[in-house]
Amino acid sequence: MKWQGKTVGYALSGSHCTFAEVMPVIQRFVDEGANVVPIVTQTLITTDTRFGTAEEWQRQLKSITGNEIISTIVDAEPLGPSKLLDVLVIAPCTGNTTSKLANAMTDSPVLMAAKAQLRNQRPLVLAISTNDGLGLNAANIAKLLVCKNVYFVPFGQDNPIQKPNSLVAKMELVPEACEAALNGKQLQPLLVERA
Repeated sequence: MKWQGKTVGYALSGSHCTFAEVMPVIQRFVDEGANVVPIVTQTLITTDTRFGTAEEWQRQLKSITGNEIISTIVDAEPLGPSKLLDVLVIAPCTGNTTSKLANAMTDSPVLMAAKAQLRNQRPLVLAISTNDGLGLNAANIAKLLVCKNVYFVPFGQDNPIQKPNSLVAKMELVPEACEAALNGKQLQPLLVERA
């Protein structure tokens, strides 16, 4: 199988409207032989929304991956020294997480995992989902686009008329983007139609 013998860190930040879209992606990694380590921000652990309860999302993640969820900075820190992850993907990667990553802040398990991955000079793949990708966060995305070992899942405007600054990655391309990143390449084309 394509991902046999590989360990994929799958991190989710708080774009709750995207969780249902990424669960099949996580399942695909597992079906293709990957050991998937789930990592989440505090919002997934504590926040119920119209898109689902925190408890339900946690149950799904554990059920699909068969692994415990890394949900604290303390639990994420050993990912650096252990060099456990072949690739780490943050999908969805919110504007908040994008901004903090671009400015070297480490205040969540997801950001600690990202820091550990970059410390090990291993690929970090971002699947952005932000309402201000073409607004204030455009500068942060640009900073990350030129970072060594940082790759993006192809993205585009998801609703150019009603939300002209919003950018969302094509979540179904996460595995392909990760495979390209493992080979030191950015999956192309980077900018795609989403709407």
